[in-house]
Amino acid sequence: MHGVVAKDEARYPDRLRQLADAPPQLYYRGRWEEALFAQCLAVVGTRRMTRYGTQMTEALVAPIAAAGVTIVSGFMFGIDAVAHQAALAAGGRTIAVMPCGIERIHPAYQGALHGEILRRGLVLSERPGMTAAAPWTFPRRNRIVAGLAQATLVIEGTEESGALITAACARRYGRRVFAVPGPVTSPVSLGPIQLLREGAAVAARAEDVLAYYGKRPTPQKGQIPFAEQGLTPIEGRILRRLGQGDTEMDTLARTLRLSPAAVGTALSLLQLRGQVVEADGQYALGRAH
Repeated sequence: MHGVVAKDEARYPDRLRQLADAPPQLYYRGRWEEALFAQCLAVVGTRRMTRYGTQMTEALVAPIAAAGVTIVSGFMFGIDAVAHQAALAAGGRTIAVMPCGIERIHPAYQGALHGEILRRGLVLSERPGMTAAAPWTFPRRNRIVAGLAQATLVIEGTEESGALITAACARRYGRRVFAVPGPVTSPVSLGPIQLLREGAAVAARAEDVLAYYGKRPTPQKGQIPFAEQGLTPIEGRILRRLGQGDTEMDTLARTLRLSPAAVGTALSLLQLRGQVVEADGQYALGRAH
């Protein structure tokens, strides 16, 4: 299915229509359903994602999408593509907003993902036909990504990342911004850190975001207990290991075959929630666990 929806039509997304810079029309391919726009979360981040960024995107997006929130992103390689894939893998819905004409796939090598979104979601653009993407069309695309959603989640990005443009749009529109804290030694953690300093909400687990939508994670068949609590896979593995006895961070990283940076970030978040305590370099389960 394909078509065009004008701003003055009843089925044009209300959340987007409210904006002063809303597109006059939206070209689409896929399944246009009003329910698709009811609750949306924009998920954005760097194209040069780290392994940590991939893990956090999958860990956050899958339960959010499974709970019925539509994932909106920009289809680029990196965090965008992983967010779309995680939403589809969880049986959820996703919207890809393109920086080019609706008939063009950009980047072209993501044709398989594009086809899967068309079968189970929606591809949107304010540009018709085979119009090529240009440097100025990406920030224009970002305003639509932010405008469709009640909130924007930034996974990873430098201080000059386009993800921060989307976050700025979200703030300008009066929408909530979430950011994922990452290792402070990583350049792609600097964008989320900047957003957190400016008042963005911490997104350390899916529950943090779902609470904003008035939802809870949906239990999945075969889901481990820690995931049911809204923990990330790394946090769950750490808590299971600490359940066997106290240990040092380096030993945790070596035993779990994870980077010290990823373990350190997870431990910090677990300590903030009271699920882990530290004394003399030894980590143990906290009372909140």
